Amino acid sequence: MNPLLPARAQRDLVLASRSPRRIAILRGLEFEFEVVPAHDHVENGAMCDDPFARAEVRARLKAADVASRHPRATVIGADTVVIIDGEVLEKPADDDEALRFLRKLGGREHVVVTGVAVRRECDGIDISGKEETRVRFRELSDTEMACYVASGEGRDKAGAYAVQGLGAGLVRSIDGCFYNVVGLPVSLLFDMLRKIETEP
Repeated sequence: MNPLLPARAQRDLVLASRSPRRIAILRGLEFEFEVVPAHDHVENGAMCDDPFARAEVRARLKAADVASRHPRATVIGADTVVIIDGEVLEKPADDDEALRFLRKLGGREHVVVTGVAVRRECDGIDISGKEETRVRFRELSDTEMACYVASGEGRDKAGAYAVQGLGAGLVRSIDGCFYNVVGLPVSLLFDMLRKIETEP
């Protein structure tokens, strides 16, 4: 149990995600939780027109889906997207798309948006929000991009890179929450779990 938060805020935690990065973050924070992914049609749905709202909409849908099956649990839903020039870069469909993403990101700044939702059906708790972090890539050579894509690290990640792995070598600077870029903004999550204490 995390010593920085009241016990009530950590009661019966469920992570509505199969993301190894989010699981690792929560474990590092010493939370006790169960992993119950949302159904696939929920994971892949909610094509919101506003790219900056899409991640929060999906996080809410994931949390609602799992909370409907676990009404007494405190369910955490999250979703991450990368945005550049108004285009949303989600998980690449294949290595060709991953290479296209890296070519677009190289030498430029993009925004990583993670939506987070906390829901507990039995108490009527339904909170959500989003975090935005600006990331700038180095200028990348064709060889660097090809080698990174071939590593396979970015195949299941928004924007086709992992800032906590080999992808750290692609990044020049980060303005904002590092954990947001990994996939779960810790400060926002803590604020939301603390807010549970003030909910009726």
